[in-house]
Amino acid sequence: MKGECERCGVALPELSEQATVCSYECTFCELCAEEMLHECPNCGGELVRRPRRRAKV
Repeated sequence: MKGECERCGVALPELSEQATVCSYECTFCELCAEEMLHECPNCGGELVRRPRRRAKV
């Protein structure tokens, strides 16, 4: 997972709920996603909240 917004560069830690991604894992912060109407500028796909991964045991 990418650790920063591809548009503004804000840090998006792995557990951040502010990260959005498209199906190609292009990553943007929630503010940039809203400004882009939740449409990825790279592929035109929908930007949705990035899923979380389970903690490693």
